[in-house]
Amino acid sequence: MKNTAHPLEPKADKDTVRRHNLSLVLRAVRDEGEATRAAVAARVGLTRAAVSSLVEQLLAGGFLTEQGKTFSGQAGRPGTALRVARSGPAGLGVEINIDYVAVCVVDLAGTDRVRLTEHVDNRGVAPAEVLERAARIAARTLGSAAEQDLRPAGARLALPGLVSGGTVRQAPNLGWNQVAAETLFARALAQCPGRPALPVGSDNEANAAALAELWFGVGAGPEPVRGFLYLTGEIGVGGAVVVDGELLRGAHGFAGEIGHAMADADGPRCRCGSRGCLEQYAGQAALLRGAGLDETAGMPGVAELERRARAGDARTVAALERAGRMLGLVVSGAVNLLDPEAVVLGGIYRPLMPWLGPAADRELTLRVVSGLWPAGSGRLRASSSSGDAARGAAAAVVREVVANPAGYAVRAPT
Repeated sequence: MKNTAHPLEPKADKDTVRRHNLSLVLRAVRDEGEATRAAVAARVGLTRAAVSSLVEQLLAGGFLTEQGKTFSGQAGRPGTALRVARSGPAGLGVEINIDYVAVCVVDLAGTDRVRLTEHVDNRGVAPAEVLERAARIAARTLGSAAEQDLRPAGARLALPGLVSGGTVRQAPNLGWNQVAAETLFARALAQCPGRPALPVGSDNEANAAALAELWFGVGAGPEPVRGFLYLTGEIGVGGAVVVDGELLRGAHGFAGEIGHAMADADGPRCRCGSRGCLEQYAGQAALLRGAGLDETAGMPGVAELERRARAGDARTVAALERAGRMLGLVVSGAVNLLDPEAVVLGGIYRPLMPWLGPAADRELTLRVVSGLWPAGSGRLRASSSSGDAARGAAAAVVREVVANPAGYAVRAPT
């Protein structure tokens, strides 16, 4: 009989087990915020002696620090409190969007330690020039990080388009096609004075923002949401799908492109070449245009949109309600298909939720099957204020470090 089973993974050797256990202990301390060796041993299921040895290696590698004695209230000697280090390995996140570039550095705990944002219109600008500008901003951010003794282990780009294999296959609102973003950015960053070369990765900006929401927002609360549809409103409309705490990427890595889902087959022409895409009704330009504002005004225009809505301007409120209805119409199809726990609206939608949200929620209540979206269910919510694409990208680098601390130690643990 022919054996058709998939080959098994190689047997775990001593080094593989060590790497796994180092990561296990580091994650335990990070998740607790502060823990003793005994508490870590109880949580991860290793002996105290084994945990003590692993902790010493993590201390020597610059991943943990000791914070003095802590008392558990039980008999026995007090334990030494451990925390993840506030210096040492970190992650660099770079969000390149249509009208701004945001760069941040996060530490091992995921804390946003340094951030620079530059508002600039990137439309019609050569991709190499945009990426060089982003590299210069990143270099200044790295300089500030170095003053805090933070050493990013890598950089991650968050880009508004179809991203695969380090290349932006298509970014209609930027006018990019087949742009080798990782290579261009890495080259530009390495040419900045005093900046060492860093490994560079990339992802879609909505994916990075959804990961930030998962790690620091709805997925990190007392009642964590582990499956949700994330929409981010910017010049375009981005989307991402999180299932059981993991991004759903699809066969080609492009899952979640809800901004180009059709809202009206006879609608206006979209930059992607199709007609009636959601972003033509609920993207930033559409919102500003509907309210009678300059559709190229960027974030100042969005701030004015919010100000007018709060003042009760009828035209502005009507424009936001129309956009909310179109959001609800398109999102209802995704909800019927995927049945997420929640739908999270981020980007410019977050401050506009009081006017967008009710209209979207009514459409969802009307269109989601079997009464699974009752009015006021709370399944439609604004994104957290603690996460965005730049932070999500930087935190993804940190997650790689935590998964293999031996590979990023200041000094190789012995």
